[in-house]
Amino acid sequence: MAEDKKFVEAITSMDVDFAQWYTDVVKKAELMGYSSVKGCMIFKPAGYAIWENIKAELDKRFKETGVENVYMPMFIPESLLQREKDHVEGFAPEVAWVTYGGLNPLQERMCVRPTSETLFCDFYKDEIQSYRDLPKVYNQWCSVVRWEKETRPFLRSREFLWQEGHTAHATAEEAEARTQQMLNLYADFCEDFLAIPVVRGRKTDKEKFAGAEATYTIEALMHDGKALQSGTSHNFGDGFAKAFGIQYTDKDNKLKYVHQTSWGMTTRLIGALIMVHGDDSGLVLPPRVAPVQVDIIPVMQKKAGVLEKAAEVKEKLIKAGLRVKVDDSDKNPGWKFSEQEMRGIPVRIEMGPRDIEANQAVIVRRDTREKTVVSIDELDVKVKEILDTMQVEMLERARKHRDTHTYVATDYEEFKQTVANKPGFVKAMWCGNEECENKIKEDTTATSRCMPFNQEKLSDVCVCCGKPATKMVYWGKAY
Repeated sequence: MAEDKKFVEAITSMDVDFAQWYTDVVKKAELMGYSSVKGCMIFKPAGYAIWENIKAELDKRFKETGVENVYMPMFIPESLLQREKDHVEGFAPEVAWVTYGGLNPLQERMCVRPTSETLFCDFYKDEIQSYRDLPKVYNQWCSVVRWEKETRPFLRSREFLWQEGHTAHATAEEAEARTQQMLNLYADFCEDFLAIPVVRGRKTDKEKFAGAEATYTIEALMHDGKALQSGTSHNFGDGFAKAFGIQYTDKDNKLKYVHQTSWGMTTRLIGALIMVHGDDSGLVLPPRVAPVQVDIIPVMQKKAGVLEKAAEVKEKLIKAGLRVKVDDSDKNPGWKFSEQEMRGIPVRIEMGPRDIEANQAVIVRRDTREKTVVSIDELDVKVKEILDTMQVEMLERARKHRDTHTYVATDYEEFKQTVANKPGFVKAMWCGNEECENKIKEDTTATSRCMPFNQEKLSDVCVCCGKPATKMVYWGKAY
């Protein structure tokens, strides 16, 4: 048992040092490893398997809305990047440049893609000629490079994995509809699949994507009260189309510019899973995203028939559509229990010689540690019921945490005190002026997270300047 205790003690308590707790969980759950390439990380099998499940589910949902996958080059010529002024200015500080090809200097330097708007625009200008060519609803799965000054596993690294959707439409109305459709798809995915509740809304002009007319976002609240932007969807209007000359002949035989959108989610969702659901024993994965949903741990496995029965149960559960493993390593059961908890596997099944003799097994939930004794004959049905219940209850717990850490402030002193002393979202009215947004950030380090679609009138005046308010905004410190 001393060994088992040591395994768990390797994690710093989240209430003592949340940042260290996060790093401990990432390392001990073997989600990633540090690379000799500064600022970049190595996805270990456990971490990459989570991303594969996220990718598969998102890809399925995308395709149900008519999205097709493509792939663009990873290099962008500087002249192409310069076409859209606001866009290049927004990304300039983070761009990595290639200046040599082999031993020879390039005639034109190229950036390693920080995002692919310009590549898609260059492609669309030749691909789209007529209204019959529209809409184009494309997505690509790839990695991008942004030269971040401070990095953190999953949340911020110089190279990260993501998907980026890029669409072109005949009208502004169609582009706006697709922009909001994808945002709602992201929100539903986070809540249904990751058990992470989100706030849906629009970014302020200060916080919107470089080159966009409007940026919509889903914002999640982590256990420590900080916000995490978890997915964004951008309406570009016809700005990029005019910069790149993307025109089509409409039904009236007139040349018109297309209207475009872009939307993306990244591997920072893995960081969100850790920080929303984890505890002091490690990772806690919602069943739907968990690469392994059930860990069968044989007790006294050297006794005759124990491993055979575990294998039999595994096959039964696999046939029921579950993702299952048997831990038949030579570690003692207590150590295996600690490992299962550390890795966040939703359910473990304990079974030893006495259990098998009585035709029963013990099911233990990872999130609540609740134990249920079940007939081996009914394991497939009971485990599925427990996993379904767990998925729902994890979302409800996360929603309760978010709601109890969402506050209202109607004057500036109250606002500053709330941000300083109560980690979480702060709802407050805003006049719409960037000066107030900048002052709030300077005074409190809180930023505008979004103007929620569900607006509330908390008062008539801006929380910062006292002038007439135009929007209710979610504010908060963020990753």
